[in-house]
Amino acid sequence: MGKKTTTSIRDLLFGDLWEYAPAPQSSDFVTLKERYGHFINGEFVETEETFDTINPATEEKLAEVCIADEATVDTAVKAARKAYEKVWSKMPGSERAKYLYRIARMIQERSREIAVVETLDGGKPIKESRDVDVPLAAAHFFYYAGWADKLNYAFPGAQVKSLGVAGQVIPWNFPLLMAAWKIAPALAAGNTVVIKPAETTPLTAMILAEIFQEAGLPPGVVNIVNGFGATGAAIVNHDDVNKVAFTGSTGVGKIIQRAVAGTGKKLTLELGGKGANIIFDDAPLDQAVEGIINGIFFNQGHVCCAGSRLLVQENIADEVMAKLKHRLSTLRVGDPMDKNTDVGAINSREQLDRITELVAAGEAEGAVKFQPSCPLPEKGFFFRPTVFTEVTPSHRIAQEEIFGPVLSVLTFRTPEEAVVKANNTPYGLACGIWSDKGSKLFEVAGALKAGVIWGNTYNKFDPSSPFGGYKESGFGREGGVQGLLAYLEVR
Repeated sequence: MGKKTTTSIRDLLFGDLWEYAPAPQSSDFVTLKERYGHFINGEFVETEETFDTINPATEEKLAEVCIADEATVDTAVKAARKAYEKVWSKMPGSERAKYLYRIARMIQERSREIAVVETLDGGKPIKESRDVDVPLAAAHFFYYAGWADKLNYAFPGAQVKSLGVAGQVIPWNFPLLMAAWKIAPALAAGNTVVIKPAETTPLTAMILAEIFQEAGLPPGVVNIVNGFGATGAAIVNHDDVNKVAFTGSTGVGKIIQRAVAGTGKKLTLELGGKGANIIFDDAPLDQAVEGIINGIFFNQGHVCCAGSRLLVQENIADEVMAKLKHRLSTLRVGDPMDKNTDVGAINSREQLDRITELVAAGEAEGAVKFQPSCPLPEKGFFFRPTVFTEVTPSHRIAQEEIFGPVLSVLTFRTPEEAVVKANNTPYGLACGIWSDKGSKLFEVAGALKAGVIWGNTYNKFDPSSPFGGYKESGFGREGGVQGLLAYLEVR
């Protein structure tokens, strides 16, 4: 007879006996086409040259996607100009609103399909695509549908007029949401659009094109062209584009700013960031630790406003780090299609190499690395959640945008020192402040050089709230009534 074993209640509640069973999201109901072209003048068109879009979690090919050259971009801009002059700019705002509202409802109706495709193409966990990206994309169309017939009341005492054709280039970290951020206000203001999705994540833009077609959006109002940097450059440099909106790296943003200088084109740039998450000793620490996790490990750290620098008050640093390391050990890294996954796949091999190189630089410069001992899938682009301590402000990992699941921890003694360290960056996009004292929250927020500041939370977005940065994080705002300004001539 074998030895009898017993399990205590403590073991059951706090031991290692509990494991998450796989909870895969089915993709059987999603049918991807073998080849995707462009959406121009209300129709899907193809060009000869193509590239493959892959699933970063498996490295498997999802589809072929056509590349738009200058001639294709020119066709798209001409379609947008014709639609602007003949239809969209002449349409009453109340009628434009109906289209935006219809698009929002159709995004909701196809939300399950869109979430799956967003995860397959981008690598983010399905629960994030399902619960954040898709609902927020629909919310932006709903929100700007409400503004479309109220433009004359948006800016009291001023007269407003649409600009014409908006050229837009969006990144790969939030493909659907970034498209909604840019298309919805442009259309509400009476402009037409030519937009280029990122080359690694074009598929949800193609679903959005299907929605535009099914919604009966007049031909040419929105045109979607796929491709690489040359395609984006063709949009930016086109003589008949009145407005350029770009979200992406600071380096590319500088190139675009030089390209449009002196042309009369309006420009908004939403660029990189190196956000500081500041934890004071009077903060609710358990809540703050969750905010730290959400601030840097949400979407694998592929977030321009990520809280990638943790500034923690010196007298609570040990306690915060103990709690943080324990919380890191509970994160589930792996298959993005598993509903239990917290950290999915890095978007591309190129981005994984960038993250790996900067982490190696952090170690070489003397910072101390901590990673939980979680297994990684054998295939795909994955990286363990990483925390560096003993970081100095001069370290590359404290200055350069890593755009991955890597946190740099610095300490401070006084609020004044926290502000100095938080502002010690070429970027100025977002910061978080954690304190039980409202006066401290407002005082510190007023001293920070950042466009978005969260108090006792992080990564909270709403279509009615403006978003944007200062310094090398760009200029202009997206979201809210302020997001309309970039697409209007105000007199």
